[in-house]
Amino acid sequence: MSPRSAEVNEELRRRSRERLLQATVELVDERGYEATTLGDIADRAGSARGLVSYYFPGKRQLLQSAVHRLMHRTLEAALEREPHTEDGRERLARAIDAILGLAVDRPRLMRTHMAGILQAEGFVQCPEQQRLAALLRDTVQRYGSTDVDTDYPLLRALLMGAVFAVLLPGAPMPHARLRAELFQRYGLDWELGVPPGPARPGGTSRPAPAVPGQSSKSSK
Repeated sequence: MSPRSAEVNEELRRRSRERLLQATVELVDERGYEATTLGDIADRAGSARGLVSYYFPGKRQLLQSAVHRLMHRTLEAALEREPHTEDGRERLARAIDAILGLAVDRPRLMRTHMAGILQAEGFVQCPEQQRLAALLRDTVQRYGSTDVDTDYPLLRALLMGAVFAVLLPGAPMPHARLRAELFQRYGLDWELGVPPGPARPGGTSRPAPAVPGQSSKSSK
């Protein structure tokens, strides 16, 4: 049997890493962070326990990479869904809805992720985070930014703050109110993206409580 090529080995490593990231998201979402062990993750992924340590220095770093992958894939799907658009305002609205939607739909996972970022290890710079950053930077640029290096970190900070506000134990902010504030900040009409409630043109419906009709008509 001839040895595998470097390309084949690289693809196998990529798939193995992807399975570990997916297993982490699933298990932490189901059981919580403390109840999920690295062994559990390896078993769910069908991988050897040693592979976890090979790819990631610890569970906290693994979780951050896993959530950044989920955020990247969710954001990419939102930006590229039909009807496809190159309109910068619609794409920014979809980006905001995609990230806020994760906080609403997967609160345990996103709360754990936010808590990890605030710990001593801080923000993990990983390939998944870089892909997420590239999508957000592109979104800001298509929206019309002339200073992406300033406007991208601001958008990231605003999204992180909104996610934190949705997830704050004991005093969560309503999703619709936070969405309205962000849309007003960027001069986006309420009907863009995926408004909470029934499906609208250009968006797809997602489970969410119905809210009174709101509109942010302010111009840039």
